[in-house]
Amino acid sequence: MKELEIRLNPNPLVQFLKKPASQFTRQDIIYFIEENDIEMVNFRYVGEDGKLKSLNFVINSKQHLEDLLSTGERVDGSSLFSYIEAGSSDLYVIPRFKTAFVNPFSEYSTLDILCSFYTRDGLPLESAPEHILKKAIEEFRKSTGYDFKAMGELEYYVVSEKEDMYPGVDQKGYHASPPFTKNGHIRKDAMSLISQCGGQIKYGHSEVGNFISGDELFEQQEIEFLPVDPQDAVDQLVIAKWILRMLGDEYGVNISFAPKITVGKAGSGLHIHMQLEKDGENIMVKGNKLSDVARKMIAGILDLASPLTAFGNTIPTSYLRLVPHQEAPTNICWGDSNRSVLVRVPLGWIADTSMIKDANPQETGVIPYVPGKQTVEIRSGDGSADIYQYMAGIIVAAQHGLEMPDALEMAEKLYMDVNIFDDAHKDKLAKLECLPQSCWESADKLIEKREFFEKKGIFPAGSIDQIAKKLKSYEDKDLSERLYGKEDELRELVMKYLHCM
Repeated sequence: MKELEIRLNPNPLVQFLKKPASQFTRQDIIYFIEENDIEMVNFRYVGEDGKLKSLNFVINSKQHLEDLLSTGERVDGSSLFSYIEAGSSDLYVIPRFKTAFVNPFSEYSTLDILCSFYTRDGLPLESAPEHILKKAIEEFRKSTGYDFKAMGELEYYVVSEKEDMYPGVDQKGYHASPPFTKNGHIRKDAMSLISQCGGQIKYGHSEVGNFISGDELFEQQEIEFLPVDPQDAVDQLVIAKWILRMLGDEYGVNISFAPKITVGKAGSGLHIHMQLEKDGENIMVKGNKLSDVARKMIAGILDLASPLTAFGNTIPTSYLRLVPHQEAPTNICWGDSNRSVLVRVPLGWIADTSMIKDANPQETGVIPYVPGKQTVEIRSGDGSADIYQYMAGIIVAAQHGLEMPDALEMAEKLYMDVNIFDDAHKDKLAKLECLPQSCWESADKLIEKREFFEKKGIFPAGSIDQIAKKLKSYEDKDLSERLYGKEDELRELVMKYLHCM
């Protein structure tokens, strides 16, 4: 790693060890702990509820630290996953050294490390969400020869006390600046801490959602990340959600990643961007146009879009967000720079011009060309997603597209270059398949297409059964119709799932 890259990296471990996190070893972690007077180590891992758990250790001796980082620790799996029986519930949690970060909130000098789950036989827990993702990544690379890169757009609401001075305009909060947005300081604090904890951030800004209800101000914010290895992409989203909630607790405000706060206002999504690389080069574009490989990948995601909601939209309020005219998808199609579609192809810096020189005519030097920015984005997921399983499902769908014999034909058929919610295009809208409208329907779609996700053992059959069972348990068929006009019942439902995943 070059000296400048080390110096610019905000992660204290990277700066101190002078190497990228992907190269951290056990001895590196021990050296950092010894030289920086670290008092405690936290093992962190994600249970069935999608939230970070903690196991705290006081470092008693170097031998104790050596043992801890060499063999991990055991935990009660039945308390973390509902499908693990209490009679055989012991699991090992084994640290993944590349995820180590200095805990920014602990009152003691503390190093946190994300962990993976292993069974009594020393084998990865097949049903653990992070292992399902690992299997999907490895199978994709093995079968296609491509590297899958991904990143998330993390949207959330900050709920705070109303202020009368400089009120924002209802549903006009996109990229607002102070003083017309009140909670950007929390977002900036979060961005700094996420970066120090290893997250690769692209940018942050205020989002569309902005409204007042009673004495409370609701402001929507977003933090977007850079494309990285899918496991790293998910790890940083999990850590980011934890950091934001911790900051909310410190500032005395409520932070919610719930898909819907109230009807008629912008919901919060978890858009996932993805790109394929070969030998380190982005292959999403060929000749200034979207490549056939990218189109095939899109076709696979569209073909499995309905069952993907079983991983990405896991609570009843998820389907209050997937409605027309709210910049959330409802129909299975794709398009360029079109926010009414399910899969969007955002601007990718492929125009054959020098915009920088046009904006800065005084610039006489050579402007370096930065290739490899083109991504495609699936817009259906939300903050209720089991992010590991959702990312694994997206990768499975992308591989499915590359293997579909009619993928290019499907991509051509489902391409939309218009706003499908415009009355002038009702004929096109009528021909498109709709996304599921409830958890119940998502479960049905997952069962119907389960063989694609169980292929090569990526998702164990028991995991698919468990996911479908949980979705069915909500009994939310026709929920929107049942709640229409019943504001008290709707608010009760929103509050019940305010802190999903």
